[in-house]
Amino acid sequence: MANEPPLQQTINSLLKETSELEISKVEDQIELPMIDLNCLKKGYKEREKCMREIVEAARKWGFFQVINHGISKEVSESMKYEQMKVFQEPFTMKIGKNFLNLPANSYRWGNSEATCLKQCFWSEALHISVADISRLDGHMTNLRSTMEAFARRATTIAETIAKILAENIGIKPNYFKQNCTPNTSFLRLNRYPPCPNLSSKVCGLVAHTDSDFLTILYQDTVGGLQLHKDDKWVCVKPNPEALIINVGDLFQALSSNIYTSVKHRVVAPQQVERFSVGYFYCPRNEAVIESCRSRPAVYRRFSFGEFREQVQRDLRATGAKVGLSRFLL
Repeated sequence: MANEPPLQQTINSLLKETSELEISKVEDQIELPMIDLNCLKKGYKEREKCMREIVEAARKWGFFQVINHGISKEVSESMKYEQMKVFQEPFTMKIGKNFLNLPANSYRWGNSEATCLKQCFWSEALHISVADISRLDGHMTNLRSTMEAFARRATTIAETIAKILAENIGIKPNYFKQNCTPNTSFLRLNRYPPCPNLSSKVCGLVAHTDSDFLTILYQDTVGGLQLHKDDKWVCVKPNPEALIINVGDLFQALSSNIYTSVKHRVVAPQQVERFSVGYFYCPRNEAVIESCRSRPAVYRRFSFGEFREQVQRDLRATGAKVGLSRFLL
């Protein structure tokens, strides 16, 4: 179809590598810890309990779910509808200069740096700085207003959770106020097309960790998110009422591994397309990431810009992200 990215053609060139193992089928399904954010607005005991639950989930899982998060069903449903419209645009238009009046490389598909099948992914995305949402074409008013509404509430959620996690490890709450603003974060709209013939060989999104402090994910009911936990892959049961929160690399470094940035992936759907929206809570490029003083440092000091540049160098050189291990002491 004219709107589909040429994922099949790209992967065909790598199919000759028949020695590669197929992606193992995962049967185990888990329900992530569920946290009711309304409890933060209640009495002292309820608030303290909720804060402990957030800290424990970040320590033991690196992933958890939140309900009563403030992103309305109307906004989430509108987001999926607007995503569908964007990705239905002709592929030649999506890769064209100034698509939707956004910066170059906002629209992304597959993995042009892949050197083998395990580095390929079967998806397309619109990756936008929150600061650039206002640049969207004038005729995209519904998409713009929906993304702005989602980002505003996601920012509040991220700030609240980051403050709780920071206080637990002795990081001053104003660290995030000084280094993170709504305009330093990103939204990513994801679409995973049906993949009936190659879903056992390629992922919708390859195994990775997130290069941020926190990620907030809204996903539809199709499912496909998998975590690497206890040395095996497990499926995350989708819950349309909840948002998924996960710890990113920067919080793992900031906490000297108290909190865990967990490797995760998305399997390619066989018959139906899947949509999700990710909000990535990021600092300014100059922000310094330095391990907390509550335990011995694990990583050397680095800036977020330095971290991003290293990730891009590794992707160009190997087709895969290396991440925090580059910054170990």
